[in-house]
Amino acid sequence: MVVHLNELRVVVRGGGDLGTGVARRLFLAGMRVVVLERRFPTAVRWCVALASAVHLREVRVDGVLGKRAEKLPEKPVGWIPILVDEKAEALSAWRPHVLVDARMLKKTPPDTHREQAELVIGLGPGFWAGENCHAVVETMRGHNLGRVIWEGGAHENTGVPAPVNGFASERVVRAPVGGIFYPEADIGDRVRAGEVIARIGHQPLRTSISGVLRGLLYAGTPVRAGQKVADVDPRGKRQNCFTISDKANAVAGGVLEAILTHFGRNI
Repeated sequence: MVVHLNELRVVVRGGGDLGTGVARRLFLAGMRVVVLERRFPTAVRWCVALASAVHLREVRVDGVLGKRAEKLPEKPVGWIPILVDEKAEALSAWRPHVLVDARMLKKTPPDTHREQAELVIGLGPGFWAGENCHAVVETMRGHNLGRVIWEGGAHENTGVPAPVNGFASERVVRAPVGGIFYPEADIGDRVRAGEVIARIGHQPLRTSISGVLRGLLYAGTPVRAGQKVADVDPRGKRQNCFTISDKANAVAGGVLEAILTHFGRNI
């Protein structure tokens, strides 16, 4: 069956920074894209995350508009709908041609399998081409970032972020305890090492390094101990906090390549 590019229905599970990069690229390529999110998104880079539409109702990221929707659109719209649908119930109703799992769980997702769409693409660790998806896109920084994998899986999760200006795990702020997250700074703020940027209850959260606060959970988000809640960029370029990253763009390119490779001359 021939499917035109503008007829391809794509569901992206997860509207964080990587999922947003993917959704934006596919939307600009002419595909019909829907993003599924949870009630309390965990995206720390919410200024460049379509997931923030869950709270804000609508958000514009690098020129593309996303709006929270209560149901699936029957006809193409000029923006990306974001649905609160943690169990992906929309899949059976919308029957997408492509499913992209961009939740970045970093472990094998129990609810993603190849039968959910003609082409199922998994981002990063936890996915195995030929088992729980058709293709995997590498998300680890380095030579293979954005590479499409048709056999095997992505590089396993090391638990340590890739170094930036010599800083790796120091860039990430994690919750020392579980509770409700309340920020005391804003994305784009310049912070110093040891500065308090948020609280969980009465527990202060401090940065380990100086730089620009690139990511921060949305106020009122429930968190668990050890969860990533903030991200400091030691490069100090404030403008980078409000645009899609090089990493997200590379991953998005890999997803687009996988779609064009799979559907080939039929689109």
